[in-house]
Amino acid sequence: MLNEEQIWKLVDAKRAEFIALSDRVFETPETLYNEFASVAEHVAALKAEGFTVTEGICGMPTAVMGEAGTEGPVIAILGEFDALPQLSQAPGVAEHSPIEVGGNGHGCGHNLLGAASLLAATAVKDWLAENGIAARVRYYGCPAEEGGAAKAYMARDGLFDDVDAAISWHPSTFNAVQHGHSLANSRIDFTFHGKAAHAAAAPHLGRSALDACELMNIGVNYLREHMPDSARVHYAYLDAGGVAPNVVQAKATVRQLVRAADLPTLRDLVARVRSIADGAALMTGTEVEVKVYSGVSNLVGNRPIEEMMQREFDKLGPVPFDADDLGFANEIRQTLTKDDIAASFQRVGRETPADLPLCDFVAPLDRTSNGGEGSTDVGDVSWVVPTVQARVATCAVGTPFHTWQTVAQGKAPAAHKGMIHAAKVMAATASALIQSPDTLEAARAVHNDRQAKTPYQCPIPKEVSPPIIAKPEKAARAIGQ
Repeated sequence: MLNEEQIWKLVDAKRAEFIALSDRVFETPETLYNEFASVAEHVAALKAEGFTVTEGICGMPTAVMGEAGTEGPVIAILGEFDALPQLSQAPGVAEHSPIEVGGNGHGCGHNLLGAASLLAATAVKDWLAENGIAARVRYYGCPAEEGGAAKAYMARDGLFDDVDAAISWHPSTFNAVQHGHSLANSRIDFTFHGKAAHAAAAPHLGRSALDACELMNIGVNYLREHMPDSARVHYAYLDAGGVAPNVVQAKATVRQLVRAADLPTLRDLVARVRSIADGAALMTGTEVEVKVYSGVSNLVGNRPIEEMMQREFDKLGPVPFDADDLGFANEIRQTLTKDDIAASFQRVGRETPADLPLCDFVAPLDRTSNGGEGSTDVGDVSWVVPTVQARVATCAVGTPFHTWQTVAQGKAPAAHKGMIHAAKVMAATASALIQSPDTLEAARAVHNDRQAKTPYQCPIPKEVSPPIIAKPEKAARAIGQ
């Protein structure tokens, strides 16, 4: 236990500074590729801790990398700090209470995610220095996980090619090593171009782009009967052609979000959706323009480093919540449905106790999972380097993420305890891997074997750049802070 106790103490030594970092990021919630204030906070923390800092990595103004050490194995720790739109919420309040109507909010806990990851990297840096160990720890501050797929661009463009293992975590309602499962996805914009006309006087002269969008959606609806059970297709109109019903709409855009359990299935499904778009254009006499907005790969597991993280997590145990934490969790649970609460532990194969406010266990690595899956750009990292993630309890059992309830708990003492716990799990895993070359070698062998059978093919084409629409004045303000 000596190694763990030392790395845990190094985390605890700087807990106050990084809790404050998390809270500052919470107070300036920014969405994809506009996280200027948030990344400025992370850059300042990296520089204060003595990391070698590279800003604007992969051509992304709000991405940063910090490195410590000059030789030996490279352990990457991944952080995020983007928020979600329309989720503004006062912290510490167990009722819906937006700070700013229509404003952003940290509905997925990424203020905690980035701060804990940077704290873990800092603890590993300090541990390397104190023990004279030759290794490198690298923190990746990643923007735009929510829909922007920043890490997919990074993986595609080789930013993890010299990394031996990557470690991350995510806030959750339970404690577990993340299984290597998630849905690959591709976000594609289909813009139909037709011909405007007077909808009453000369409708025969028009060619409706809006009709094409609607026919495409009908075609996708019929496709649903013939997709794998785990596949999904969602859509949103980005441009419905205007608000005048007496005009044949000449241009309309629909974004299709296609999900599948793995990359080969995703590619097949995307091809079928594209064919449906071509058919809709043919039926309406319009032309369709197709543009990939973003995409991510499915997570793939790596058993050797998952077992390593599980051992470290078991040594640490569950998050040490107190009576006040339980009290606020119970207040939040009064706003949740029975179904919300019942679903909380499905992904760790447990029935959720109706009276449990906060998770009090660490799930075993070998378990069943009955819950649904989302998508994450960590998936692409897992295709290019052995990768492991933790799920750490930071909020009340039953809390659905991407909701005001998540935001309300984002600065709570329970959330702070969870993020410190996550930092300990990640830092202990990193130090254990550095001291176990055999585990790193075994992890690389598993990774290489999978790559030999199914090579990585990023779902974002090489010619597509990150969808950065940052406003220069925001960058100037953040840099000046």
